[in-house]
Amino acid sequence: MSDTSNRPYHHGDLRRAVLETALDMLREEKGWQFTLREVARRAGVSHAAPYKHFPDKAALLVELAMIGFDRLRESLSAAKPDAPKTLRDEFTSIAHAYVAFGTSNPALYRLMFSAEEGKAVGMHLNERALAVFDVVLEILRCGQATGSIRKRPIEGQAAACWGLVHGMTMLAIDGLLVPEKVGLTPLDAALNALVEGLENPTT
Repeated sequence: MSDTSNRPYHHGDLRRAVLETALDMLREEKGWQFTLREVARRAGVSHAAPYKHFPDKAALLVELAMIGFDRLRESLSAAKPDAPKTLRDEFTSIAHAYVAFGTSNPALYRLMFSAEEGKAVGMHLNERALAVFDVVLEILRCGQATGSIRKRPIEGQAAACWGLVHGMTMLAIDGLLVPEKVGLTPLDAALNALVEGLENPTT
């Protein structure tokens, strides 16, 4: 494990230093079993320093998850085509960006959707977490407005989209998308089925 205690630390940057160190540890240890004392040591600050910004480890983990949601939203927004030719193109770009984020940041992604950590603070209703969901909702609203998507309760359509990409992400992280079981391009195949269910057959 690399030592981040030599990272330059400047007065006023304590919160950033603690968060960056904790993110490093989360990635390296593939989990969040570390303590605030260990984070402080790695960050090169006193054992009590992290408590100036985070009353306990749970508060630190929530902020790490929020950073994850911020980064995921940025990834999805960057992946949206400026002028998608079809609904399928748009969903494909977003879905691949979503799964790529999760598989590139497996420990952070697991933390973001940890039932144990999330339930205690309701972090999934935080506006930063909901902003990720809004990316999907916007596509669906626009699709319904233009008639390319069936007019159904949008929450249900969004749940279907989220369920698919989240499930595929978790399966990919766990190495369970084996070709012998789901083919060579399981995400694209699943997206095709999803889009076919969403598309308005009359357009």
